Amino acid sequence: MSLALGAFVTPASALAETVGGVSATASPIANSTGSVTNQAIQVLQGPYITNTYGDGISCQGPTANITPYATRTKSWQFPWEPTYNDPVYDMRDLNEDGSLDNPGGILYQVPTRTGQKDNYNTSIGLSATISFPLDGKQQELCKAAAEKHNALRDQILANRRLEFELTRLTKCGELLKQGIQFHPKSPYYSICADVLADNPPGHTHPHIHSIPSVSRQTSTPVSPVSSRAEDLGAPLQRGRGQTSP
Repeated sequence: MSLALGAFVTPASALAETVGGVSATASPIANSTGSVTNQAIQVLQGPYITNTYGDGISCQGPTANITPYATRTKSWQFPWEPTYNDPVYDMRDLNEDGSLDNPGGILYQVPTRTGQKDNYNTSIGLSATISFPLDGKQQELCKAAAEKHNALRDQILANRRLEFELTRLTKCGELLKQGIQFHPKSPYYSICADVLADNPPGHTHPHIHSIPSVSRQTSTPVSPVSSRAEDLGAPLQRGRGQTSP
């Protein structure tokens, strides 16, 4: 089974009116032209400025966003036609019969400016926004926490410095006691230059010994010094079983 579809087209009749022996058909023409130019400056607000101090402490402060801008636009038309020829028609009726002698005839053309031109637009400006948090108490608490955190870090740094100095003192002192040190021309000589060791090898502290004085006047006579062995008072043995007289 087949279906046949047909279209019937009826020619449209054109109504014409005769004026002065000339057929005239109404042909209205409507032209509309226009141009729209949209320009906008977009201001993007970034997040608040955040200061991070470590250990999860971060504080946000007021933020000022200043955005300078400069824009320039140019518009033109295509095709470029500075002038056009405006025709002047022959409207003469020499025989005065009420009809144009040369209807539609062009006597001459007049150059006419179109007024077409380029358009330029320059815009220069500055946009600014200020953003600040509304809860000031939270800001003060965050700042106080940041100050305490910095003080704690300073104390930890001082403790580490003390540990370093004590370790340097101990190691340099032990090496000095063993007679080990950097050469004076070594770039590391200054590491132990301010360390003093007590009684290193070959070093004696300045000291003073007191010597008791002996009086020359004694009650016991001093025996003269003799160079003879007999003055010692003990018999001398010269050999086995022999004694000196």
